[in-house]
Amino acid sequence: MTEEQHLREYTKALKAKLPRYFFEPVPARLVYLPTFLALFGLCAWGIVATPHVWLKLLLSFGIGYSFIGLGFLAHEILHGAVTKHPIVRSVAGTIAFIPLLVGARLWRKWHNVEHHGHTQHPHDDPDAMGALETAIQKPFVKWMFRQVPALRSFFLFFSFTFWFSLHAHLMLRRFLPEFKPGERPVVIFQAVLPVLVWLSALFWAGSFNFLFVFVLPWLMANFIAMSFIATNHLLNPITETNDPLLNSLTVRNPRWLEWLTLGFGYHIEHHVFPVLSPKYAHVVAQKIKELWPERYNELPHWKALFYLWKTPRLYRDHRNLIEPTTGQVFGTLGFGLEDGKFRRPKPAHRKLGKKRLRD
Repeated sequence: MTEEQHLREYTKALKAKLPRYFFEPVPARLVYLPTFLALFGLCAWGIVATPHVWLKLLLSFGIGYSFIGLGFLAHEILHGAVTKHPIVRSVAGTIAFIPLLVGARLWRKWHNVEHHGHTQHPHDDPDAMGALETAIQKPFVKWMFRQVPALRSFFLFFSFTFWFSLHAHLMLRRFLPEFKPGERPVVIFQAVLPVLVWLSALFWAGSFNFLFVFVLPWLMANFIAMSFIATNHLLNPITETNDPLLNSLTVRNPRWLEWLTLGFGYHIEHHVFPVLSPKYAHVVAQKIKELWPERYNELPHWKALFYLWKTPRLYRDHRNLIEPTTGQVFGTLGFGLEDGKFRRPKPAHRKLGKKRLRD
């Protein structure tokens, strides 16, 4: 069985093999901000100007790409991979996250501190899925796991169209009390600002055009963001120790698509060095494979999504997922999932799963 190693063991070994400039911000990446904003502006103008619905739809896809590009860029900026200047980082991150309705200060608390500090911890990671024992105590989860697995997977993938923005709202409610009183007005302002921006866009474009200027692109950007985020960790084991080679997954796409998505799929590399620019992630990936080839988790993006569809989202234990309606157990990455080893436990376990759902 693969033993957990702490993050510092990887960073210490890798820093000795990487040039120092890898750990400096890459300000040139900030050019993506006006580029994506210009793409949005041109497409929005075209949507309002044209009477053709098919052209509005086509331009809407352009805005959708600008939205997800801005989201990936905000992630880089707020980790300090683009600039270390606090004001530039805060302003640029705030602007870039407006399409996905996320506040920059909240993101740094929720994502940078809590998620990165406690990745895949069963209790402390705000993005981790629950264990069977605790999750089925929630009425909605209990109802969901009574559904046919294929229908449940459909609901999961459908939720990708709104979940990132909804989860951000839930994180605001969760973490707002933890901010100092002097910080809360900034957090609240950054949460309200996107709503005001898009209400202004609604008045400018009109309700019909607003579907193409914001609603459809927002759904598209949420879906793409979640197609990466859900595969980053939800197929991995739960870990008490922050071990990014065990609890994270790198997903690969064709090179042109990786360029369009700003290298966001290199997620193990990001969790080893959160401040490192994705520009260098492919080099870090190669070094990790050389040092720990048996521990490195990498899948084509499409295959990771297929595994996500095929497996339930409840953990029986730290290393296995469980389908509570049948008791079927699925290994996680590093523990059989990547080999297609979907196995069934003894009949007693199946009965236990059904009883728990009825109770």
